[in-house]
Amino acid sequence: MSDTEKNIPEGWEVRKSRSTGLTYYLNIYTKESQWDLPSEPAKKESSGPTEVRCSHLLVKHKGSRRPSSWREENITRSKEEARAILDDYRKQIESGDTTLAALATKYSDCSSAKRGGDLGPFGKGIHNCCSYVLYAFMFILF
Repeated sequence: MSDTEKNIPEGWEVRKSRSTGLTYYLNIYTKESQWDLPSEPAKKESSGPTEVRCSHLLVKHKGSRRPSSWREENITRSKEEARAILDDYRKQIESGDTTLAALATKYSDCSSAKRGGDLGPFGKGIHNCCSYVLYAFMFILF
């Protein structure tokens, strides 16, 4: 064991980069790494929220994996039409004319419509598009 490894603060591991061969330090709690020798014990949690709540408004098209929904048994709109609808919804939300929840409740092809498009809470790393986002608008075409 080297002197560096003996003197490393609690919560850190010494690692060696496979690509460069250089030593780096890994916080064993957060999995964050750094090149410089840490001067204090590792923080057990990274800053920021540990959980976020996500909502979306789904507009399917005839090329969707399953072109049906609770609203329509057989969806016939084109992908381009679905994109145009979503673009209009985005403009309405951005202008303050309405909210994502109001539009999702009325128009979303997802069963989350009954909850205003609310997908619920997501923990860190569970869903990449939601991680570390306080509020997410996800306009998804399936």
